[in-house]
Amino acid sequence: MKYSKLDAKDYAREHMRGIWAAALNPFNTDGSFNEAGLRSNIRHWVDDLDIQGLFIAGKQGEFFSMSIEERKRNFEIAVEECDGRAGTIMSASDQNFDTVVDLARHAQDCGADYIVVHAPILHFVTDQDDTVYNYYKTLCDKVDIGIAMWSHPDSGYLMSPELCARVAELPNIVAIKYSVPRDMYVRLTNMVGDKIHVSTASEEAWLDNIEELNWKLYLCSSPPYQLQSKVDQRMNEYTRLAFEGKFAEARRVRDSLNPVRDAIKSTKPGGKPQAHGKYWQELLGQVGGPVREPLLQLTDAEKEATRAAFEGCGLKV
Repeated sequence: MKYSKLDAKDYAREHMRGIWAAALNPFNTDGSFNEAGLRSNIRHWVDDLDIQGLFIAGKQGEFFSMSIEERKRNFEIAVEECDGRAGTIMSASDQNFDTVVDLARHAQDCGADYIVVHAPILHFVTDQDDTVYNYYKTLCDKVDIGIAMWSHPDSGYLMSPELCARVAELPNIVAIKYSVPRDMYVRLTNMVGDKIHVSTASEEAWLDNIEELNWKLYLCSSPPYQLQSKVDQRMNEYTRLAFEGKFAEARRVRDSLNPVRDAIKSTKPGGKPQAHGKYWQELLGQVGGPVREPLLQLTDAEKEATRAAFEGCGLKV
């Protein structure tokens, strides 16, 4: 590791910055893991799109359909391909706590920068906050690597800002991906200051959060490689302008991407985000491929509509 457990917060404050993207995992037509495809995508994201960090084997990456060994291999490939040119944060999320610890230790041992672990699904629990706090505390006690919390509706509840701030006191908690209403992440940001990074997956709110909340980290979803190409990097551009304090200019660049956002939103079936994202990647020249069962594939009609919207959205390739 590049830092000690007690230095995790300071290290993340300095190095965990900029645009981080959540990787979709490419699979072959027979459902097997397309290792070469992932390597190709990572090189494009890092070398051509200058993405600063990658979120590996998360919900976008269909971790729930992968074996433990595949998830570990996912980690190793990302570390190898990023090779210090971009940061890595590995999803160790799982309903089985022993698996979480196993994945966390593997991430630590193979050279990952951080891990992310979503709040657990709870059963028959009344002391929710104390249980969730103890969940993260126990994990922190078992590993040294920096940990990002992740609270989202899929857990069946949302961690309150007060609970998040309590967990943030643990030594190797360095960030949170907070997929909650804006008033909640604003409140948490004001509570924790620069103790940990607070972020959310909304690309459309990213510029406002830089300006109004002084955020330094976009953590993270697929827009960094779906709204951009090697020759059209407007997300990078408006982020750079915002970090330089040129907010009016940054807003003009951000808003110029509205046709691209609309093309994605208008063609993405509600239950098929990964399948749609992979097909959009293919239209951009990246490696996509099918989703794994039981996720639903795009129909031919859905692909045709997506292609038409892509061709008319103004994104240069």
